[in-house]
Amino acid sequence: MSVAVIGSGAFGTALAVSLASKGPVTLWSRSESHVQDMQSTRINAARLPGITLPQSLTITTEMAQDEILLLAVPMQQLRSLLDTYHDELMNRTLVACCKGVELKTGMGPIAVMADCLPNTNSALLTGPSFAHDIARGLPTALTLACANANLGKTLQQSLTTANLRLYRTTDTIGAELGGALKNIIAVACGAVIGAGLGDSARAALMTRGYAEMQRMALALGARAETLAGLSGFGDLALTCTSDQSRNYRLGLSLGRGDSFDSSITVEGAATARAVAANATRMGLDMPITDCVVALLDQKLTLAEAMAQLLARPLKEE
Repeated sequence: MSVAVIGSGAFGTALAVSLASKGPVTLWSRSESHVQDMQSTRINAARLPGITLPQSLTITTEMAQDEILLLAVPMQQLRSLLDTYHDELMNRTLVACCKGVELKTGMGPIAVMADCLPNTNSALLTGPSFAHDIARGLPTALTLACANANLGKTLQQSLTTANLRLYRTTDTIGAELGGALKNIIAVACGAVIGAGLGDSARAALMTRGYAEMQRMALALGARAETLAGLSGFGDLALTCTSDQSRNYRLGLSLGRGDSFDSSITVEGAATARAVAANATRMGLDMPITDCVVALLDQKLTLAEAMAQLLARPLKEE
């Protein structure tokens, strides 16, 4: 089955580079100037510098006609893409490659695709990964979530490469929420390290954050083993410990009191607000999420947020 990647950001370009090692792949961008630059230099200097784009990778502004389309756009832009190219994307197999919760609706990527294109096969590619690692050919393992088990097997074969190993699941809810909720915890962990509160505090936040992730995911029908896998625990471990993560870097800036480049897409910020609203509607206790939102909205200082968490009633683990 032929494959194209829609979205020429760092992650989309990295996926296209890895997949091009198996055969021809198309990389789509909406920007004509960006496409021309990549075609002439064979480098995505703006988003993935230092990586040569293989000749088996075709770069274009024309919406691809391939059977499998990987949608590598930010979560908050996914619906706009689906609406804009509705007719072109109908009856295709769409694989979302974004993590988060839509701010306006509280939906994850699978739900957004089903809402916009209800008759289209859909799946989700998620898990612990950085674009430069994938593009450089470093070993990476991801979760492929697809409700249709047979389609999941087909996609697993089509999208696995020499350095990119995919594990499949039919638990799309768990995979969606694992990838979304860990971004919130990563912001919190970055803030703790940025403020100099230490690795012990980060470990505590990761652990209690994981409990928070499970609390919401299980309430929405996810399976516990999914959260314990690559799309949950694995992604949490990576994102909370590396400054390659934009969510972690945002947290670092909050902890240090520094400004953060607003042009950088940070999924965790919008996701935290959407998840906090969902938790309120569901009656779920999500104290770390609430503190992250308060930090982002400048309603609490970091010292106040930590004091609030540490003053919570003592209980069994």
